[in-house]
Amino acid sequence: MIRTVTPSGRRLTQQDIARMAGVSQTTVSLVLNGRAEGEVRISPETRDRVLQVIRETGYVADPAARRLVERRNRIYGVFTYEAVFPAESADFYHPFLVGIEECAEEAGCDLLLFTSAKVEQGERRRIFSAESRIRLADGCVLLGRTIDRDDLSRLLSEGIPFVSVGRRDDAGGPVPYVGADYPPAVRSLVKRAAELGHRRMAYVGTGQGAESYADRLRGFTEGVAATGVEGVHLEQADGVFGSGATVVFAEELADGAAIAEIAKTRGLDVPRDLSIVAMGARTRPVSTDIDFAGFRIPRREMGRRAVELLTQVLEHGGVPQELLACELVEGSTLAPVHDER
Repeated sequence: MIRTVTPSGRRLTQQDIARMAGVSQTTVSLVLNGRAEGEVRISPETRDRVLQVIRETGYVADPAARRLVERRNRIYGVFTYEAVFPAESADFYHPFLVGIEECAEEAGCDLLLFTSAKVEQGERRRIFSAESRIRLADGCVLLGRTIDRDDLSRLLSEGIPFVSVGRRDDAGGPVPYVGADYPPAVRSLVKRAAELGHRRMAYVGTGQGAESYADRLRGFTEGVAATGVEGVHLEQADGVFGSGATVVFAEELADGAAIAEIAKTRGLDVPRDLSIVAMGARTRPVSTDIDFAGFRIPRREMGRRAVELLTQVLEHGGVPQELLACELVEGSTLAPVHDER
C-alpha cells in the first residue's frame, strides 16, 4: 500500500526511508542521487532494498531540499528576441522550440519562457530591463536571428550561464553557441551550379547584420573563388535582371519567391531561363509552393543541442561552440544552363 505520509500525517522524509530500509540517511541520499561519495560503496542488495521502500511508500524527494544540495532549480530559461508564436513566424521557430522542449523533458528540467521584456519605441527586446527575471533560471537558451551584442557582453561579464542558438561573434569574450554550418552548404551549392554550366552567379541579400547572413555570403564568396566562376553581390532582387547571372542565390526564401515572381512577369521561366537557390527556411511571411533548391537548417537538432550544451555549461563550465551540418535539398529550381541563353 502506497503512503506518502507517516501515521501522524507528517510527510515522509529520508530519515523515515532510512529507518524502514535499515540503512543510514546518507545511504538513502546516495541512492536517490545515483552516485557514490568518497569511499562509500553501496551494495546492489542495499540499493534494491532502499528502492523497494521508496516504491512501496511512494516517497518523492523534496524538490526544495534537492535544489539546495544541487544549487540548481532545474529550470531553464528561453529568451526570444522576436515573438515566436505569431502565425507568420511559427513555421521558422517551431522546430527550435520542439527540440528545446524534448531535450529539457529528457533532462528533467522545466522551461521558463521570458516574455516580460517590452519592446519600446520600435526597438527589439532586451534581456536586461527593470522587469528582467533572467536569474530565476539556472541558465538560458537565447533564440533569435540577431542577438544584441551588449546583452551578450553583460551575460558573459556577470557569469550568467547561457547558450545561443545560432553562431555568434565574440562579445567581450567567446560566446557559447550551437549554430548551422552555412558556408560548406553554400559552397556545395555553388559547386553544383558550376557543374551544371553556370558561369555567372548572383547573391541577393545583405550578407551582413546577423552572423548567419555573413556566413552565407562567405560560403558564396569562397565557392565562387574555388570554382573559378564570376560572382556578384546584390542587395536588391531587381538587380538580378540585367546582371547576366544565370543562377541566383537568395539569402532568404522570401527573396527567392520574389525573384521567381519578377521573372514570371518578365516572361522568364524558372529554372529554364533562371535558376534560383534559396538558402534556408522561411523567416518572413511568403505564399509560395515552389520547391526551391537549397538546404535545410537543422533547427530541431539545434534546439536539442542547445539544451544539452547548457547542461554541460552548468555542470562543467566552459564555452562550447558547435556547428551542425545543413542538409542539401535538390529542389526543382536549379537546372543546367539552357543552350539558348
